[in-house]
Amino acid sequence: MSAGPDPVARLLVIMARLRDHQTGCPWDVAQDFASIAPYTIEEAYEVADAIDRGDMSALREDLGDLLFQVVFHAQMAAEAGQFDFATVAHGLADKMIARHPHVFGDAVQRTDAQAQTRAWETQKAHERATKARSTLSSALDDVPLNLPALARAQKIQRRAGRVGFDWRAPGPALEKVDEEIAEVRQALASTSPEAVAEEIGDLLFAVVNVARLAEIDAETALRAATLKFDRRFRAVEATLAAAGRKPEDATLAEMDAIWDAVKAAERRKPA
Repeated sequence: MSAGPDPVARLLVIMARLRDHQTGCPWDVAQDFASIAPYTIEEAYEVADAIDRGDMSALREDLGDLLFQVVFHAQMAAEAGQFDFATVAHGLADKMIARHPHVFGDAVQRTDAQAQTRAWETQKAHERATKARSTLSSALDDVPLNLPALARAQKIQRRAGRVGFDWRAPGPALEKVDEEIAEVRQALASTSPEAVAEEIGDLLFAVVNVARLAEIDAETALRAATLKFDRRFRAVEATLAAAGRKPEDATLAEMDAIWDAVKAAERRKPA
């Protein structure tokens, strides 16, 4: 590691200069919390993508981009007299200490990660209850609306499950999937777009429930399935291109046959 100015302090100075209303960057000065939020979400996804690809160089850069988003929001909050980066960092440190009494306090050491996860969720529920100002508080409070739909569904299901509104195993949840498929079929027969959309939403929600009860992250599973489709479809395109053809020149049956061959070839590859 190189010696020199504190890197976080240097980053904060750079951010303040970018936001200077007299000498800063016009684009940075023009932004507010709402306009920056989509970039924050995008950078988080780029971090996840770098991890999926095992690209440590990209991960280092993308973590920096994500950190810049935190610095950007903190600078705007400081300008509004709300809080600054130091307040964010101190608050995070205090929260981590409070949520890990088995590390920083006198609590008994947890025996495994699963037990620690339960303790973590219990602590967070206590914090939410402490923050509540209304008798109408819900177990579903504070689940962000802007989470990706699969992730939000999974989080809401976990919250409901913690108060007993849940199945104990994937089996009954899978039966619910069968029920929702039947309702999708019925909606499709009705030709009502609204009914079809509602039933497909219910089906997706039910599938997320099966994944959660099977201890599978639905967002990760769908991302992997989409990447697999991407890989196999590109192989179909490449196979057709080798014969001087394009997908639009082939029949669905021909492309299905190539797809099946690609799948078979993947399965023959050594693990």
